Amino acid sequence: MEDTTYTKGIYTATIGVRAIDGGQFQGLVSLARDDGEDADSTLYEVEAASGNEEEALNEARALAHRILGEIEL
Repeated sequence: MEDTTYTKGIYTATIGVRAIDGGQFQGLVSLARDDGEDADSTLYEVEAASGNEEEALNEARALAHRILGEIEL
């Protein structure tokens, strides 16, 4: 599966999913700042577990939009 990314200014959010205990899945968002220097990234995790990958990916997508929406340029 190809990575899905969203950008706002110098910020890029990449979403993903990982398997966790009990056959559940967790959505992830990696937020990177590319300001010409070292590109630091922060990993955010969706708090709630999901029963399937698609649901976890949708949760990660929503989290990425919230994170980017809160950034002021």
